[in-house]
Amino acid sequence: MNWSAEPPPRSSVTPLGWLRFGLRAAALGVVTYGGLLVLLLLRGVERPLFGARRPWTPRVTQGVCRAAMAIMGIGLTMQGRPMPHRGAMVANHGSWLDIFALNACATMYFVAKSEVSGWAGIGWLARATGTVFISRKGTEAKRQQQLFEDRLRAGHRLVFFPEGTSTDSIRVLPFKSTLFAAFFTHGLDSEMHIQPVTLVYHAPEGQDARFYGWWGDMTFAGHLVAVLSARRQGRVEVVFHPAVPVDAFPGRKELASYCERVIATVHPGQGPGADVKRPVNPAGRAGP
Repeated sequence: MNWSAEPPPRSSVTPLGWLRFGLRAAALGVVTYGGLLVLLLLRGVERPLFGARRPWTPRVTQGVCRAAMAIMGIGLTMQGRPMPHRGAMVANHGSWLDIFALNACATMYFVAKSEVSGWAGIGWLARATGTVFISRKGTEAKRQQQLFEDRLRAGHRLVFFPEGTSTDSIRVLPFKSTLFAAFFTHGLDSEMHIQPVTLVYHAPEGQDARFYGWWGDMTFAGHLVAVLSARRQGRVEVVFHPAVPVDAFPGRKELASYCERVIATVHPGQGPGADVKRPVNPAGRAGP
């Protein structure tokens, strides 16, 4: 991609690294699919009692994601609080790890491109946990608009990534405003809030600052092995900014621009003095 250099070369995994990978992967599998079984059983009771509302199952997802972060050994810190209002969150998108980090902090439902639903293993998990899938086809716009409205009115807190792609984790790309249009129809703007969220990844000591970024032609399997086999892990900060009412903005472009500016302001790759051209983080300091 023209916004970043090629992904950093990965060193070969040592026998001890493969052992770490195997133990962590096995533990993740047990926790993830064990949690999924509990979720599906609870959902069978939850659906007839509450319909579209889901008061229990998001807590299962949150517990699984907290356990997953601990298993991977990645530190997690949170600044601010998830909003209590109805509406959606928007965040920068650095990696598949965003899903675990955000879900560990709050109960939410992700918005993902339709292709994800077909990914082996991941697609099934995404569907089971209530992910909203969207298509780039113009013919689907009306149906997707209705789906957004139904989920928002049911009290589901949606999360989406306006960059439209994951990145090298050390910068924030320009936000696309398309999805923000869903909040300006049928009176939703007078009911909903939007909360910007910044994810900041800190690479393990001695690793490239883009260690946790997943972008370009990088495969999920290769990145998973690199992360789970690492002897040392870094951490991720999740910063919840103050929520804003949708009707405080004249339209989707202004709201998207505001969220991008707020999210980028506290990101070390975007703020004053940032230098994204130096990818190596030998001292393990915060930021690139």
